[in-house]
Amino acid sequence: MDILVTGGAGYIGSHTCKALATAGYSPIVLDDLSTGHRWAVKWGPLLVGDIGDWALVRKTIKRFGIRLTVHFAAHAYVGESIEQPRKYFDDNVGKTLALLDALLDAGVDKFVFSCSCATYGIPRVLPIAEHHPQMPINPYGASKLFLENVLHWYERAYGFRYASLRYFNAAGADPDGELGEDHTPETHLIPLVIAAAQGSNPAVKVFGNDYDTPDGTAVRDYVHVRDLADAHVKAVDRLLAGASSASINLGTGRGYSIRDVISAVEKISGRTVPVLECARRPGDPPALIADPQLGRSVLGWAPSRSDLSTIVRTAWDWHQKTGLESARASAKQRRRNAAISQ
Repeated sequence: MDILVTGGAGYIGSHTCKALATAGYSPIVLDDLSTGHRWAVKWGPLLVGDIGDWALVRKTIKRFGIRLTVHFAAHAYVGESIEQPRKYFDDNVGKTLALLDALLDAGVDKFVFSCSCATYGIPRVLPIAEHHPQMPINPYGASKLFLENVLHWYERAYGFRYASLRYFNAAGADPDGELGEDHTPETHLIPLVIAAAQGSNPAVKVFGNDYDTPDGTAVRDYVHVRDLADAHVKAVDRLLAGASSASINLGTGRGYSIRDVISAVEKISGRTVPVLECARRPGDPPALIADPQLGRSVLGWAPSRSDLSTIVRTAWDWHQKTGLESARASAKQRRRNAAISQ
């Protein structure tokens, strides 16, 4: 079955395309490549375009006989969303509404939505279950919550069934080495710690060392990206089997501190990570940890690669590989330039 995957050239989207293909589906990627990568699309065709282009989406649905969409396409930088809320509401909300119009008009009524724990805001209790109040503290989280509300009302009015998957901290890389994390700018902790260990970043910044946590640094629930991808496949299977809509946390129920991550990178790399301690960032919660029970009971999903060692090992291997490939390409280009100058 052909499945439309918007944003399938991105980090989580590309890993999900691989998992979908492994499960026997054919991922049809629609991506404008503003943040995604052409090289990451390996398991189906890539259509370069905008999800807000109603005509393009309708044409794609007709061409491939699409029955279900997995929607990743969105901007996802919290800090940027505060500085540029218009961008986030225009693209994350406005273009997704146009996408939903095209899907509904074509009779496509099943939708897997890439949501976020950012919809919860500052947690009142830990771990965070799905019934926890959703009070986002930034435009990124607000854009995701708005769309969850849209999906709720679209189900009531149009029978539009969905799975909204609220990620905690995606991390790691494809265990086979085919895919990994490549953001510009990079804001995720583990790639930044690895870059500091490799020497391509002078130091990793630790924002706050006085939180009420075991070592004073912020604690997060890290989920291996391949485990996230597997959860999307299970959500697809569930909707196609006729199941009802659901909003589900994707987390492990265990948190690791910033110092835990730094120690894990140092152990796996055999290198010292330079650290620059900084003041807290406004709005950063001391800890974000999921209650994963609903994911287990509804999706039958239990992460199998999300221990910190596996996450860091796969990320380290990926960044070492890409760094070596980049160095080889640069050396090859220098040799070409030297030959031309002679």
